[in-house]
Amino acid sequence: MNNSAPTATPEFLAALIQIVGEQRVRSDPADCWPYGYDNSRRHALPEWVVFALTHEEVRDLVRLCNKARVPIVPRGRGTGTTGATVPISGGLVLSLERMNRIRMLDPTNRAMVVEPGVTNQEVQIAAGQQGFFWPPDPTSAAFCTLGGNLAYNSAGPRAVKYGTPRENVLALRAVTGAGEEFRCGTYTTKGVVGYDLTRLLIGSEGTLAIITEATLRLTPLPEAKRTLRAAYKDTESAGQAVADLMSQPLTPCALELMDRQAVTLVQAQGGIELPPGTGALLMIEVDGPATAMEDAVTQLKKAAHNAGLLEIVAARTPQESKQLWAARKALSPALRTLAPKKINEDVVVPVSHLPALISGLERLAKEFAITIVNFGHAGNGNLHVNLLTDPDEPTERERTKKCLEQVFKLVLSLKGSLSGEHGVGLEKRDFVAQELDPAALNLMERLKAQFDPQGILNPQKTLPLKTST
Repeated sequence: MNNSAPTATPEFLAALIQIVGEQRVRSDPADCWPYGYDNSRRHALPEWVVFALTHEEVRDLVRLCNKARVPIVPRGRGTGTTGATVPISGGLVLSLERMNRIRMLDPTNRAMVVEPGVTNQEVQIAAGQQGFFWPPDPTSAAFCTLGGNLAYNSAGPRAVKYGTPRENVLALRAVTGAGEEFRCGTYTTKGVVGYDLTRLLIGSEGTLAIITEATLRLTPLPEAKRTLRAAYKDTESAGQAVADLMSQPLTPCALELMDRQAVTLVQAQGGIELPPGTGALLMIEVDGPATAMEDAVTQLKKAAHNAGLLEIVAARTPQESKQLWAARKALSPALRTLAPKKINEDVVVPVSHLPALISGLERLAKEFAITIVNFGHAGNGNLHVNLLTDPDEPTERERTKKCLEQVFKLVLSLKGSLSGEHGVGLEKRDFVAQELDPAALNLMERLKAQFDPQGILNPQKTLPLKTST
C-alpha cells in the first residue's frame, strides 16, 4: 500500500481543473483547511479539495489519482466522530456534498434513487410526501449526508425495529480505487445473483469504493405512534427492563436508555420533572395501526414493569410526546457544555448482556475516577459511552486511555462489538484486531487490495496498520 505523500505539481492541478473546472477545485491551504476536519476533532491538511457533481467526474478523478498515486478521501458533511474523513495522508479530499439530487421516487416499488450528498432529512421529507420513510434516522439527520450514513452504516433509534442501512438499501453505483465503475444489488427486494457487494460497501468508510448513487428501500409511514417514558431507581433495573421488553412479541420502534449520570445532567438543566430518586430513564415508542395503540401501550407497560420502576407515563398527543422526549433532547447539549473534549464511544452488546455492560461501566468509572455518561439505543444493545475527560491534560489522558482499553475489553467479553454505528476510522482502528481474528483480517486486506490496488482510497483507515508500514 502506498502511503507516501503526493507532490503538489502544477500538472496534477491542471488535470483536476480539466475534469471539473477551476471553480470546483481548491488548492490554497486556507481554502483546504476546513476540509481536514471531521467531528472527531482530528485534523490533517489536504493538498487539494474538489467538489464533484456527477458519477463520471468521480470516476475520472479516481482514475487520475490512481495513476498519480495520490490519496483520495471521499467526504460528505464531516459529521462523523471517528476521524474517517480526516486526510492523514494528505492528498485530495473529494467532497460529495454537491451531489445532492433525488433522482427518482417510486412509490409503487417502494424505492428511491439518490446521490450521496443528499441529507437524511431531505430523504425523509421527500419520502414522507408519498407516505413513506427511510428507516435509518441518526441524530444528525438534518446535517449528515446519505453517503455518510452508508459509509458508517449509521442507523439511529429506529434500527431496533426497522434495521440499519444494510437492511434498507437495494442497490449501489460506485467507483473502485482503480477507477472501475460498477453497479451492485437489485431494484427488487429479492435477489441472490452473485456476491452481496452492496452490503460489503455499506460500512466500509470509503476504503473500497466511492458510492455515487444509492437505491433505497422505503417503508410505509405508520398510521399512529405512541411514546412512553419509564423512570427507574437504577440503571440495573432499566437494563433488565430493556431485556424484558425485547423478549416479548411487540417490538418497539425506539427504545432509548439514559443512565444515572445522564439523568443528573439533564435535571441540572432545569425544566425536566422526574420522580425523586430517578437513577435511569427509558424512552419507549411503538408504532402501527391506530386501533392497536392502546393494547400496545398496555403490553409495553407490563413488560417494562419490575421492582425498580418508579413511574411510567404515556403521551397521548404529539405535544405530550415532545415533553417526554425533552430529557433525551437536552442531554447532548449538556454534555458538550460540561466536557467539550469528551470521548464518545459507540459500543454494542447483545441485549441480554446490557445489564452486565452497564454495571461494568459503572465499576470502571469508579476504578479510574472518570465520569462516564451512558445513553443510546438500548433496544439494539447499542450504548454511547461518554468519558467526560480532558485529553489535553497528560495525567488524565493516560488514565482515560487505560479506562478505554478496559471498556473495549468488557464489551468483547460480553460478545459485543466495538462500534455499532459510528464506524472505526482512526479512533478504533488499533483495537480492531481484538475483535476480528487474523484469518478474517487477512481476507479483508486482500479485498482491499482487489478494490484499491494502489491503496489510494481513504488510506490508513478501518483496518489495523501492517507492522511493516
